[in-house]
Amino acid sequence: MLFLVSIESIIPIIALIALGYILQKRGWFQDSFGNDLSKLIMNVAMPVSIFVSVLKYLTLSKLIQLSGGLLYTFIAFGLGYVVAFISVKLFRVRAGRRGTVINTFVNANTIFIGLPLNIALFGDDALAYFLIYYITNTVSTWTLGVYLMTSDSKEGSAKKASSFNWRKLLPAPLLGFLVAVIFLLLSIPVPTAITNTLNYIGGLTTPLSLLYIGIVLAKAGFKTIRFDKDSIVTLAGRFVVAPLIMFCVLHLMAANMVAAEYRTFMIQSATPALAVLPILANQGDGDVEFATNVVTLSTLLFVIVIPILQTLLG
Repeated sequence: MLFLVSIESIIPIIALIALGYILQKRGWFQDSFGNDLSKLIMNVAMPVSIFVSVLKYLTLSKLIQLSGGLLYTFIAFGLGYVVAFISVKLFRVRAGRRGTVINTFVNANTIFIGLPLNIALFGDDALAYFLIYYITNTVSTWTLGVYLMTSDSKEGSAKKASSFNWRKLLPAPLLGFLVAVIFLLLSIPVPTAITNTLNYIGGLTTPLSLLYIGIVLAKAGFKTIRFDKDSIVTLAGRFVVAPLIMFCVLHLMAANMVAAEYRTFMIQSATPALAVLPILANQGDGDVEFATNVVTLSTLLFVIVIPILQTLLG
């Protein structure tokens, strides 16, 4: 049963990646289409999606009530960054891939894979605990995570120094999150017509991101899907190191945590890499093919990893 739930959660993802691959191979898209698509996702669809998600799943009272859990997730994420930085140095990951490796160690595809999986496994009662992880993951991704991605050029440090832009410290998706928090704090109502419009725009994020991965795969060929040293290190970080760090933090600091909250945090810590990693790599002139490889492999391996982790959790 658990295996089928995992399969069902990734079939739409694989189908959209395949669609992007097929359409690119058939010549439907111009060479510049991929770059244009990434700009649309990063600057319009993604910030709107985050804004809508925060207002849909969070209330001010929920945020205050569950704020204690934020401490544990932020500590786990902080430790994840430390281990990721050490791993990048230890395994000599080359420029252009470092941002992808670090992001995959720490940040997960919570809203598009983690949310439906969490509801399928634990029901709506555990949704509040999912929101805690979602907040931490969102803040982490669109602050340090996006900065590392967009500053990690294949040309190396000289290229990064010359192209540094302070606006990278406040990307559009993070602005979407901050604006949503302001709306929550001030209890500002959003008219139904505007909400519906924003839902349509934000809904573009996932399908367009997955189409983009398919386009990149078509341009690079299936030779980009491989288990090289950097990919193995990255996948180990996502599926072994991240859950292990979360396990240690919760057992040392939150021994009396509610079972549903504990299981939610553990499952979310092992969800696949962010689908937007190739887009972020493209923004920073990084190794887009490597980021695509990591997203594709982590999504496929997720089907095996989640049932194993759930079994270990009892």
